[in-house]
Amino acid sequence: MINIKEMYHRIVRDNFPRRIKIDFEFENKVQTLVYEKVNWVVEGELRGLRYGENPDQEAAFYRLVNGNLVIADIEYVGPELSLLPEAELIQFGKHPGKINLTDVDNALNILKFLSDKPSAAIMKHNNPSGVASADNIYDAFLRAYFSDRIAAFGGVLVVNREIDKIAAELISDKYLEVVAAPEFGDGAIDILTKRKNLRIMRIRNMDNLKKYIVTPFIDFKSLMDGSLIIQRSQIISIRGRDDLKIAEAEFGGKKYRINREPTEREYRDMLFGWFVESGVTSNSVIYVKDECTVGIGTGEQDRVGVAEIARYKAYTKLADKICFERYGISLYDLKDESKKRAIEEEVREKKGGLIGAVMVSDGFFPFRDGVDVGIKEGITAVIQPGGSVNDYQVIEACNEAGVTMVFTGQRLFKH
Repeated sequence: MINIKEMYHRIVRDNFPRRIKIDFEFENKVQTLVYEKVNWVVEGELRGLRYGENPDQEAAFYRLVNGNLVIADIEYVGPELSLLPEAELIQFGKHPGKINLTDVDNALNILKFLSDKPSAAIMKHNNPSGVASADNIYDAFLRAYFSDRIAAFGGVLVVNREIDKIAAELISDKYLEVVAAPEFGDGAIDILTKRKNLRIMRIRNMDNLKKYIVTPFIDFKSLMDGSLIIQRSQIISIRGRDDLKIAEAEFGGKKYRINREPTEREYRDMLFGWFVESGVTSNSVIYVKDECTVGIGTGEQDRVGVAEIARYKAYTKLADKICFERYGISLYDLKDESKKRAIEEEVREKKGGLIGAVMVSDGFFPFRDGVDVGIKEGITAVIQPGGSVNDYQVIEACNEAGVTMVFTGQRLFKH
């Protein structure tokens, strides 16, 4: 049996073909998509993906090189919008595996909505551990990092602006597996390459990201028996505050409506949170404040449960942040019980940083218990799809607490 640690240093040779063609046959025409395998020159050898989801799985990475699929007058992504296959791998470290690429891809899926500001997304297992916008990449990365410093360990960082020397010094001090940016300033690469195993990617055509907001792609899902489900990727209908609707519902012949309009800050955080939510595995609830994630709950089976998980993470991650900034160590390594109790009391007073935060849900709240979790922690606003028969209960819960809420009219499930 191969040692687990040794497995992570293996390179699995793939036996997949160099080229794949997929024909979409309609009544009067055939549309063909052509894909070619992506390889890199690593240590003098031509190599593809290091391995798949696990070190014992073969995998290959393909670029779309020909064909623009049009179905029912909807045009799908074509070769001209290629992003990751065109990325320049400045330093391989260990050259990329499947999870590295899917993490970068999902970060770009979030950042495509945040192009108006310098923004950073740190990913772990295809979910964001922290996302933030700021006036510069240094601050955006720092805020995203400290929203969950523990989960960021070994994560994938993608930013939408150049990484300069100052930001590179900050980033290189953290253990990350991948750093991707549209450009690197003078001296930045020299600093980052001191991390020998760090994969550094330059994605020059990140300017294309905005086009992906309105251009769908074909999403293939293979089932265990080899059968396929094919779907059009979701196009998010929310682009700005005018697309959001103040929550209202009717039940038992009575109309219910949110009493308070959101403030400018709340609208800004609602939109930011909704865009981040698009990259979170369902069922999910997240909390955001000042365009930064505070707590991220992912992949749960019930909505109140994931709201509680996101709350728990907000508390624990804030406690760790305070401890690290104050003593330079993780809360888990702090042995002084009096100092630990003081931090925990400070976090309780701040309610995990959730006071004034926006609660974001990718699906409607079936009962008010989910939104009550956030209300008890001091949130001031909620954004969710709406559409539950119990919307009126959720509206009542918000009005009782002076919390505002908007409906998007669109579910954001991601599996």
